[in-house]
Amino acid sequence: MKLFTNINNWINHRSFIGDNENIGFIPTMGALHKGHISLIEKSIADNHRTIVSIFVNPTQFNNTQDLKNYPSTLDIDINLLKKLGVHYVLLPTQNDIYKDKFNYKISEHDLSLIMEGKERPGHFDGVLTIVMKLLNIVNPKKAYFGEKDYQQFKLIEHMVDSFFMNIEIISCPTIREKDGLAFSSRNVLLTKKQRMIAPQFPKELRSKKKIKDIKIELLKSGFEVDYIEKYDKRIFGAVQLGKVRLIDNEKE
Repeated sequence: MKLFTNINNWINHRSFIGDNENIGFIPTMGALHKGHISLIEKSIADNHRTIVSIFVNPTQFNNTQDLKNYPSTLDIDINLLKKLGVHYVLLPTQNDIYKDKFNYKISEHDLSLIMEGKERPGHFDGVLTIVMKLLNIVNPKKAYFGEKDYQQFKLIEHMVDSFFMNIEIISCPTIREKDGLAFSSRNVLLTKKQRMIAPQFPKELRSKKKIKDIKIELLKSGFEVDYIEKYDKRIFGAVQLGKVRLIDNEKE
């Protein structure tokens, strides 16, 4: 496994990889878990080579404390990627990624304004911009995203289509703990008590109840509810337990 901390070094190496060798790409912010592993294993099965990026993207955080608290397990992540058989890891610096100081950005003006976009103004500008940058840097044949962040997946899929990018955006099912909680890097920030409460969130999303009744049950269980909404034949939710924010979605 080769590590690249310099973007130009990767681009030079990329130029020697023939077009007949498909590259699969998984962009991450680290703190890797079983959800990420499922994407990586899918890419390894589908492609000749797989590259994973680890970059905690500051422009998608509208809450500076959330950025500060985001878990970092870089050494553990790198060892895991080696064991999985990943070929390349890209670890770009903020100065390299944002030489323009985020003066140029990708904005969408429909899907990005509801749910996560409404609760976190500017969030999807940061997400779409970093993904566009990374896709241009890596130049993969396929890129993989988890359905836990389904709104994000659809926005990236639409962006790639709108800009005529010859990249296949592939969604992979949400990976869950035995009690139903979706794997998330933020789960490690839950206290023991909060972790016991957290599975009630996906349980209520699956309950087929009316939205107002789901909100009532979540409030009773100790959650703060940011939103529960239906879109694209799915029900989406975002809640907070203490200082930890959880998002999830289920097919209706």
